[in-house]
Amino acid sequence: QVQLVDSGGGLVQAGGSLRVSCVVSGSTFTYYTMGWFRQAPGKEREFVAGIGWNSGRTYYADSVKGRFAISRDNAKNTMYLEMNNLKPEDTAVYYCATSSHTTVRVGTAADYNYWGQGTQVTVSS
Repeated sequence: QVQLVDSGGGLVQAGGSLRVSCVVSGSTFTYYTMGWFRQAPGKEREFVAGIGWNSGRTYYADSVKGRFAISRDNAKNTMYLEMNNLKPEDTAVYYCATSSHTTVRVGTAADYNYWGQGTQVTVSS
């Protein structure tokens, strides 16, 4: 049974930074594509960032490019999202996700079959 536990959210002022983490258990973490998604109230879940199994490729939504950085430590079964220069529009519940499927469209939520419980990030203006 694969389990993801994400943490590290909180309240921060605009321009500030936060790092959210996702610990994966119960799987061969190393070989899975992983991603971060977010969902703001009244909006659909949207892709934020993704990372290939060997960290060789990373992907970002245009809205966070240059501000957010995704990384993973396979030895610790942990993925991170470093968020800098945060804006009020970044306010959302952030979810980590992973997929056991062979082919994954990294930005497509439907292609991920395991999800964390979410962590709230609130950016005040």
